Amino acid sequence: MINNIKADELRKMQGREGLILQGCGGDPQEWVDGINDMLTEAGILLDNTQFSDVSVFEHEGLTNILFPFDETVHAHTGKLAMWRLATHNDFGGTWLSDYVENRLGGFEPEQKEKVKPDCALIGQDGNIFNLMGIASRTLKRNGMKDEASEMCSRITKSGSYSEALGIIGEYVNITDGSESEGDDFDEDDDEGMGMRL
Repeated sequence: MINNIKADELRKMQGREGLILQGCGGDPQEWVDGINDMLTEAGILLDNTQFSDVSVFEHEGLTNILFPFDETVHAHTGKLAMWRLATHNDFGGTWLSDYVENRLGGFEPEQKEKVKPDCALIGQDGNIFNLMGIASRTLKRNGMKDEASEMCSRITKSGSYSEALGIIGEYVNITDGSESEGDDFDEDDDEGMGMRL
């Protein structure tokens, strides 16, 4: 399969490796077939494997192809490195990691997934503005002030109560408070609190 990607998508491939050929104008499938044939004849591709899931991207006016190293391709790494050097003038071959570092400014840092804090909303006054206030304070207390602002903005633009509840659930884990025994009420921070029914 030939995937068309943007060059910046390579920056998200931290920890992966592959061979990039530069200046591959024309039909990408012809390139893939030709390179597979060349590498097979040179004894580089082993066990009748071939590159099949490749990516085509444009950068600096050139069409380039990424041949990723994955579990479906068995290659003689030493021979491939020598082939890359020997054919560099013809194909501009480089490793994915070198290309990203030298041409694209490096890999994007890995994003650590933020943990959603627990928020005791079950049993609270169901007014959406009350629930939004409780969730917002929970986020702020957990160092997520920007997320609190973003959540409130999205809720006020939402079209229904259920959509607004879904948005709150994207930012906090909705609980009944049994795990956090009264953590959600702070007398110094009670703006927007409704009465519990």
